[in-house]
Amino acid sequence: MAVNRVPVLKRCRSLGLDPIYLGIDKKSNRNLNRASRKMSEYGLQLREKQKAKFIYGVLEKPFRNYFDKASRMSGMTGDNLMILLERRLDNVIFRMGYARTRREARQIVDHKHVTVNGKVVNIPSYLIKAGDVIEIKEKCKSSQRYKDIIEVTGGRLVPGWLEADQENLKGEVKTLPTREEIDVPVNEMLIVELYSK
Repeated sequence: MAVNRVPVLKRCRSLGLDPIYLGIDKKSNRNLNRASRKMSEYGLQLREKQKAKFIYGVLEKPFRNYFDKASRMSGMTGDNLMILLERRLDNVIFRMGYARTRREARQIVDHKHVTVNGKVVNIPSYLIKAGDVIEIKEKCKSSQRYKDIIEVTGGRLVPGWLEADQENLKGEVKTLPTREEIDVPVNEMLIVELYSK
């Protein structure tokens, strides 16, 4: 399995991204002077794609598959792409506040701590549907890890399309998200332009 080992803050700096979108409260102390360099149109498109891949922790081939799937769906391809990425199980765990970062959410799913509609799911890319009930397994709920996580994420705002019960580590997907409800700083139209060349 391919693992991205680039330091997170360094990657955030190079993409011009605030680490808060990844669930990280740290700030980089370095300030980069990149205003002097003008970026080409292709460079801007590529950066938006890399931003989306980095935020959601998706590698190139699965990302391309998401794009192909989004282009076959009805509606705007860019909006569909963002909604597909947002529906990933690891992202939903992160959004509900049961993980500090998406990477941690991915690990929680990998370790079989999560059930969807009562069945254990250990696939981070599993696409959730409206009405799905997502829960941390009963025997894992009492562990210190989740107490620490809830302490950190307790004040985090849960999106309107999700319902989360932080005490019981259980939540429900009320509806599928719309593009307006996704607060990720990615211009998906540039990604569509990049792939449609």
